[in-house]
Amino acid sequence: MRNYDLTPLYRSAIGFDRLAQLAEHAASNKGNSGYPPYNIELINEHRYRITMAVAGFTMDELEITSEGDKLLVKGTKAEQSEERKYLYQGIAERGFERTFQLADYVTVIGADLENGLLNVDLKREIPEALKPRKIEIGSSRILDAN
Repeated sequence: MRNYDLTPLYRSAIGFDRLAQLAEHAASNKGNSGYPPYNIELINEHRYRITMAVAGFTMDELEITSEGDKLLVKGTKAEQSEERKYLYQGIAERGFERTFQLADYVTVIGADLENGLLNVDLKREIPEALKPRKIEIGSSRILDAN
């Protein structure tokens, strides 16, 4: 995997530091391995769902934290009291941490665990002040009386 130095972008692009940080984070995303597998689904224009395969985890072993523009899903597997002897072990029984970068105005609205799948529902709510608004064109003019 290539490592890109984005320092020149920081020096020459004013106001794009957040974009550069996102690109840098994506390029060096070592903490997110392929486990557990997940899907990101577009439900409608403003709703999303992240579905993670967390077979073997209970609700008590899963933790979801949303802070700012980051969503952290963490699974901590409880210690087994008895030693098991596997002939083949294909189901991972290890803890994980998966971080998702959320876009502006995207918030978590709920989560549920069903049939080994963790569903995290997200919604984008753009504030009224930032939504496009139509400006009516009138026939009156404001004249500058100097």
